[in-house]
Amino acid sequence: MQSWMWLAGGLILLVIELATPSGFFVMFFGLGALTVGVLTLLGVIGQPWLQWLIFTIASVIFLAVFRGRLQTRVEQPRIDVDSLVGELAVPRERIAPGDVGRVELRGTLWNARNTAAESIEVGQRCHVTGVDAGLLVFVQPEPDADTPVQRN
Repeated sequence: MQSWMWLAGGLILLVIELATPSGFFVMFFGLGALTVGVLTLLGVIGQPWLQWLIFTIASVIFLAVFRGRLQTRVEQPRIDVDSLVGELAVPRERIAPGDVGRVELRGTLWNARNTAAESIEVGQRCHVTGVDAGLLVFVQPEPDADTPVQRN
């Protein structure tokens, strides 16, 4: 194959990696194709069987060496939602009993359902009593938390 075909194929594979959630696999084959394209352009390799062999070996080496490192750098830290139980939350809006509203928890806004028999007022301290599928927290007001928390 000609060098421009390897280079074009490598660029196409890199674009496919960016456009799809492939989990960092396709890009390493793109890098292997770019490597073969550059080596072919420089005249280092010429036979098609040797180009395919180097493409395969280079792609596997790129994959083995760089994929794990790249995933650890890009991967988002996971929040253990079970550790939210017992945490302090501050409502950003009035939440009637059984209704869903927004609370600030660990510096982030969450959807929260009031599981208490009384309303929770804006700024009133409350505790997380449970978590539903990581998307909704259940809250109840603190027993002695009648005074709202002041925010600047």
